[in-house]
Amino acid sequence: MLKVQNVTFQYDTKEVLKNISLKLNPGEQLSIIGESGSGKSTLLKIIYGLYHLEKGKLFWGEKRLLGPNYNLVPGEEFIKYVAQDYDLMPYITVEENVGKYLSNFYPRKKSKRIAELLELVGLTAYAKTKPTDLSGGQQQRVAIAKALAQQPKLLLLDEPFSNIDNFKKNSLRRELFSYLKSQNISCITATHDNMDSLAYADKTMVLKEGKIICLDDPKLLYKNPKNKYVASLFGEVNELLEKHIVPNSTSNKKIVCYPHQLQLSQNGYLTVRVKNSYFQGSHYLIESVLKSKTVFFNHNNAIEPGKEVHLEANLKS
Repeated sequence: MLKVQNVTFQYDTKEVLKNISLKLNPGEQLSIIGESGSGKSTLLKIIYGLYHLEKGKLFWGEKRLLGPNYNLVPGEEFIKYVAQDYDLMPYITVEENVGKYLSNFYPRKKSKRIAELLELVGLTAYAKTKPTDLSGGQQQRVAIAKALAQQPKLLLLDEPFSNIDNFKKNSLRRELFSYLKSQNISCITATHDNMDSLAYADKTMVLKEGKIICLDDPKLLYKNPKNKYVASLFGEVNELLEKHIVPNSTSNKKIVCYPHQLQLSQNGYLTVRVKNSYFQGSHYLIESVLKSKTVFFNHNNAIEPGKEVHLEANLKS
């Protein structure tokens, strides 16, 4: 089990993490979301052991994890970290990169392990290729395979699918997170991608300005966001006055709702003027205006700009 206790960290005089605490069980998957600069990458680097801690403690089970001031080589052997720069050797092949730290005493076992991981990340055909001849997304996949080679107990991923095209990204995500579960490997993923935080995480942590805003089951965070900031990390969101969307209400309480929770209705309480329609595949995202405030809602068809429509809210959907 990973235990992070009251971690506070600063660069020079700028405090970037403030009193962070969390627990992660073996095989558990945690996603960290938050706006750029909220401290996601810094937290991963601290857990890996790249930064020395003045305030707070890290443990794996009962073992205290010490930073670079105590370890000649930063990091722990059972933790692997996939950074955004990939850290690949450019002039050796993909298979040599993946097997770089595997023992040469058992060549067949080593070859089998490399082949297994290249199949996992969909790069079997590129085994003899050098990273310099690969795309950024392919290099990212090599880095993931390399990190898994020695079967870590904890995997840290920093925007792991950011350069991978959607065609490969979805299948790779399914394969990777299923593999981690099957091998009981704990994983922390810093991400801006909703799918990482919603579909594959057991828990999701929301960071803002270095503080934990909330830490919970991602389904609960999505359905009951604490505020507009939390909801906005999952996509477009509206913040409306209760009296504008709840019949017979006179309350000025602010209600957070997603576009799919607003529908066209002749008897709708909320009257808006359409500005734009954006095709989303299964539906259109309609951008509209309430006085000077933008309101988003979903509809099956595009709506002519300038048209006035009435909306009702279904906050349980």
